[in-house]
Amino acid sequence: MNFKYLLYLCLFCFLKLNAQSVVTSPDGKLKVFLSISNGMPFYSISYNQKTFLENSPLGLTTNVGDFSTGLFLKTDPDQNKIDETYQLPNIKQRNVHYVANEAVFSFTKDGKMAIDIIFRVSNNNVAFRYKVYPQNESRSCVVQEESSGFLLPEGTTTFLCPQSKPMTGFARTAPSYETSYTLDAPMGKNGIGEGYTFPCLFKVKNDGWVLLSETSVDSGYCGSRLLGHDKGLYTIGFPMAGENNGNGTTAPGISLLGETPWRTITIGETLAPIVTTTIPFDLVKPKYEASKEYQYTKGSWSWIIKMDNNTTFPVQKQYIDFSASMGYETILIDALWDTQIGKEKIAELAEYGAKKGVGLYLWYNSNGYWNDALQGPRGKMDNPTIRRQEMAWMKSIGVKGIKVDFFGGDKQVTMKLYEDILTDANDFGLMVIFHGCTLPRGWERMYPNFAASEAVLASENLYFGQASCDNEASNAATHTFIRNVVGSMDFGGSALNKFYNSENIPNKGSKRITSDVFALATAVLFQSGVQHFALAPNNLTDAPAWAVDFMKEVPTTWDEVLFLEGYPGKYVVLARRKEAKWYIAGVNAQKETLITKIKLPMIVSGTALKHYFDDEKLNGNIKAIKLNDDHEVEIKIPSNGGVLLLN
Repeated sequence: MNFKYLLYLCLFCFLKLNAQSVVTSPDGKLKVFLSISNGMPFYSISYNQKTFLENSPLGLTTNVGDFSTGLFLKTDPDQNKIDETYQLPNIKQRNVHYVANEAVFSFTKDGKMAIDIIFRVSNNNVAFRYKVYPQNESRSCVVQEESSGFLLPEGTTTFLCPQSKPMTGFARTAPSYETSYTLDAPMGKNGIGEGYTFPCLFKVKNDGWVLLSETSVDSGYCGSRLLGHDKGLYTIGFPMAGENNGNGTTAPGISLLGETPWRTITIGETLAPIVTTTIPFDLVKPKYEASKEYQYTKGSWSWIIKMDNNTTFPVQKQYIDFSASMGYETILIDALWDTQIGKEKIAELAEYGAKKGVGLYLWYNSNGYWNDALQGPRGKMDNPTIRRQEMAWMKSIGVKGIKVDFFGGDKQVTMKLYEDILTDANDFGLMVIFHGCTLPRGWERMYPNFAASEAVLASENLYFGQASCDNEASNAATHTFIRNVVGSMDFGGSALNKFYNSENIPNKGSKRITSDVFALATAVLFQSGVQHFALAPNNLTDAPAWAVDFMKEVPTTWDEVLFLEGYPGKYVVLARRKEAKWYIAGVNAQKETLITKIKLPMIVSGTALKHYFDDEKLNGNIKAIKLNDDHEVEIKIPSNGGVLLLN
């Protein structure tokens, strides 16, 4: 363990903390206690008088001063009430009312202003950030280390995604947030030695849940990770030196006055506050105005079923026809279109699609110097001049958006590349999807043309290995509680092929072991304003008509979400609303059939519901049922199966 953090733990045990300042949530249930001990700031958090975070360190070390020790609290904190409303069409809740109590704690060191620690406490959510003051003549600094920590009570279990080692994986493109979660694991580990990717979920004994993440990360800072230590302490870690082929600094630089990103903590006695939180978006503001009204759409893409060799003109034309027949507005043309189709034929496809109401998304490699991914187009998105020329061409032929892949790092220089791509794309009216990438950190609100990010073991892994298919249900019941709650997740799933091959024939490639109802349910469970589903033209004839019809109608944007039941990695049942229509979706990863009664108080009793269900052999069907006076419905979900209820 780092000596500095060992010292912190000793202080927790042996030093008496000074008088505490308290910041309370509007409903009075969530309390943050800030204390100073020997010049070092600490905080703890309780909910309903139960401790969820014990005394945890705060502070920064920079090249213009160490602001983690030797600090003096200047005065009582400045207190403010935050009361804001905003609308976002591309997150889990369209209309958001954010109410929080803010406290600004100002610290001096050696008689000079040093830092502010700013806390915002809303119902079930805590956020904090630092403001750094100029020191002498300095007007900039490098943040060498963040002392920010999170000390979980003894007995807490973890639901974490280990950070991969840099320059590993396909074509040395890692890290890209694509490792498997460990579920209900004990504390005291550090992943595979490199910590964990955000967001991070913890079960605090039987008291409730804690979700840790960060938001408001842009070109002014780096993305961070969570480092595990002994005795339940986790701290903020900056990117690894080897990321991006060793290029770029690991420590972020900020101008002074300057602020760091927000660290966010969501706490609930149940998983409901975790699933429904909007804290990643509450704390940020748009960085620029949208150049147009962007459309959030459904689409198809050939690559997930047909792979590289079928990024050809005839196949993409077939997928345009397929999207049109499904009522979809786009197709995604994936890697190698530059050599296997060419720009002239892409323009022809764009014109053909426009006549059918289907626009194009085009795939690009992010590469400059940071990994070995060969797929083209390469060398376009990393060069500002070439990037803008490329985007001008796309605008001229009516392309709707781009999917940029293979980043592999969280350094500040990479965060600047994300922001530059988004900013330039907005100038040309293009939406942006990122793959092989970092977690979006409030980007849906910060960047109006941001569509989604992958940052998860997504559908391509179902094609590449049977093990991913075998774990599909468990992963679906995990992402719903962790990765997808903090940002749009471009999974690219909901396949109706039984086998992951272009002919949908047995004994070739991996086999889907989940049901068709499961596939439909994930279209509701996985939130992303833009969806390109893993459907194929053959599904029009080889998949059940009721399944195809549902995939035609399912929305990609939602007005509200409710958590009904579930446990990470085991099962989940959620409800999402689009206007007046509710979609209740569930999947089951447990070996035994799930039988449970769910309450639907938001739907009028006596309402006729369309019920999609599986039998024990995962044969799907639909029937009509009526909601009783108790607003209660019994559902049964077999292992690897799903359920849907629509009013």
